[in-house]
Amino acid sequence: MNNEGLLAGKVAIVTGASRGIGEAIAIRYAMEGAKVVVSARTLDEGDHPLGGSINSVVSRINNAGGDAYAVRCDLAIAEHRENLIAETKSKYGSVDILVNNAAVTYFVPVKDFRKKHYDLMLEVQVYAPFHLSQLCLPAMIEQQSGRIVNISSHAALHPEKDAGGRGGTVYGMCKAALERFTTGLAAEVYNDHIGVNVISPGLVATPGVVHHKLITQDTPRERVTPVEHMSEACLRLVHGDAQSMTGKITYASDMLKEFDLSPADLAC
Repeated sequence: MNNEGLLAGKVAIVTGASRGIGEAIAIRYAMEGAKVVVSARTLDEGDHPLGGSINSVVSRINNAGGDAYAVRCDLAIAEHRENLIAETKSKYGSVDILVNNAAVTYFVPVKDFRKKHYDLMLEVQVYAPFHLSQLCLPAMIEQQSGRIVNISSHAALHPEKDAGGRGGTVYGMCKAALERFTTGLAAEVYNDHIGVNVISPGLVATPGVVHHKLITQDTPRERVTPVEHMSEACLRLVHGDAQSMTGKITYASDMLKEFDLSPADLAC
C-alpha cells in the first residue's frame, strides 16, 4: 500500500466488490492511496453461495495498511443506494471516484424471460449506475473534478445473426444501454472536468463467470483474462487529466496496450 500513490486523498466507491473484478479494483485503488468504500450485498463470508464478502475485502485492505470501509448495499433498492452515498460522505467525505461494477444476471432466452427478472436486471445494471451518478455529480461538479467508471461486457456488441446464444439478450441490452449512458454523461460533464468511461474486461475467471459456466475446463487458457489486467486498466481511467480521458468505450486489453501498462500484483 502506497498512501502517497496516484490516488492519495481520493475517495472511491466500488460496487459489487465482495469478489471478482470489483474486489480487484478496490484493492488496486487502495494500493494507490485511495480511501475505498467496498460495497455489495454480501456482508460476511457464508452470506452467499459464492465465496467472498465486503468485510473480508475490507479486512484484507486494512490489514495491509490501506484504508477501506464496508457498506452493504442492494442496488435494486433506492434507499440502499442513497445510504451508500450518505455513509461514504459521513465516513470519508465527497465521492471522487465511482465504479459501477455490480450486476445481477439471468441467462434465459427471450421467450422464457420473466418480467421480474427483466425489471431487476435493468434496475441494477442500468438505473442504479444512473442514480448513483446523479447522487455523486453535485459534489463532483462543485469541486470541478471526478471520475465515473462503468463496467460493461463484450455482450454489448451486436451478435452475428447465426451466432445462436445462451440467453444473453437482456444482459447485452443492459450493457449496451450502460455504454450509451456513459458517452452521453461524458459529454454533459466534460466542461466540469469529470471523466466518465466504460470498460469491458474480457473473459475473467471470476466466481460469477465460473458459476454461469461461461468458462469451463475446455476454455482455452489464452482466452481467459487475468483479473489484474482489469484492475490496472481501471486505475488508469481515474487519474491524470479528466478531459483527455473521458467518453471512452474501451477494453482492458486495449488499455494495457495503449498505455503500456504492467499489471500490479494484488497479493496483500
